[in-house]
Amino acid sequence: MNSPLPAFAAVVVAAGSGTRAGGAKQWRLLGGKPVVRWSVEALLKAGAQDVVVVVSAGSEAEAAEALHGLTGWRAVTGGAARTDSVKAGLTALGGPDDRPVLVHDAARPFLSAAVIARCIAALDQADGALPARPVADSLRRASPDGIVSGAVEREALWRAQTPQAFSLKTLTDAFAAWPADETATDEATVVERAGGRVKIVEGDARLMKLTYPEDFDMAEALIPRTVRIGQGYDVHRWGPGESVWLCGLEIPHDQTLIGHSDADAGLHALTDAILGAIGEGDIGDHFPPTDDKWKGAPSDLFLKHAAGLVTARGGRISNVDVTLICERPKVKPHRQAMRERLAEILDIPLDAVSVKATTSEGLGFTGRGEGLAAQAVATVELPSR
Repeated sequence: MNSPLPAFAAVVVAAGSGTRAGGAKQWRLLGGKPVVRWSVEALLKAGAQDVVVVVSAGSEAEAAEALHGLTGWRAVTGGAARTDSVKAGLTALGGPDDRPVLVHDAARPFLSAAVIARCIAALDQADGALPARPVADSLRRASPDGIVSGAVEREALWRAQTPQAFSLKTLTDAFAAWPADETATDEATVVERAGGRVKIVEGDARLMKLTYPEDFDMAEALIPRTVRIGQGYDVHRWGPGESVWLCGLEIPHDQTLIGHSDADAGLHALTDAILGAIGEGDIGDHFPPTDDKWKGAPSDLFLKHAAGLVTARGGRISNVDVTLICERPKVKPHRQAMRERLAEILDIPLDAVSVKATTSEGLGFTGRGEGLAAQAVATVELPSR
């Protein structure tokens, strides 16, 4: 059994502007939750007794929203440079001089308990701990115009990560000695300059830093996901009318389907399938037929709502399959347009959408032309919790 970690605190640096990432990346959603929340949750779960999140002036509301529901953290305002932000975080922490403090970049969301433990354990052997990965690629020097000018020996080179660990006094004293006109790339540099010994510990390949827009696509691909399947079924009776709504299309017909909304059975069944896949009840729970607000409402609103719930949980809809059961109208002439409409509403590829139709060979209420039925299946991927 692993021994419990000693009491430690953490500073999470989340004051950057994220210019290269296209905006403030710490508030951007990754796997359904803000980037900064991944790190704060990991630190609190590992046993951090105090987590200070350093944000830029005016970002306090974003931090409160991103970390809503978590306890054991607080926000402070950082400075123009990373050095200033970390110093502000340390000042807010306070505590015993020998208290272990981890300084972590909010832009590295996939922080594991194992890395945290290795960093803290290394403080028994050195003044600081730095998780890192060995450089695997061959390195080259190049001139400004891109012409290779020599190789770089990589045997002693490492890719530094965070969190970096130190005692509170070691890091505070090192920052006090750091020149005011210089900016440090990380805390290990500050402690080394002050004469401290920093030990490299095993990092984590998943502990990547989100820097550019494409990094988010890579990070999303790293999140373990669970496949969920939901099914839906809906029925509406025929009544007087001149057109019918099916799978988001209005089709001319000598009857219409009767319902509280536009009675689009295809969209209703599909909405229920998606809600079922994520355990969110059925369409009636979200849009009660007793509420006049939804009288005559277009059913694409219901489907968009269900899809939005999937997105809010960091999920994605893999594919959908709708079957319409009726004698009339003929669905085949409209099937491609229906597929295109569903793909548009759900924002998924066309080849992930199937629409089919069948009759009931004259049997039952559909065979007698009394009503239309629809069945749907949806496959959803959700981040594993």
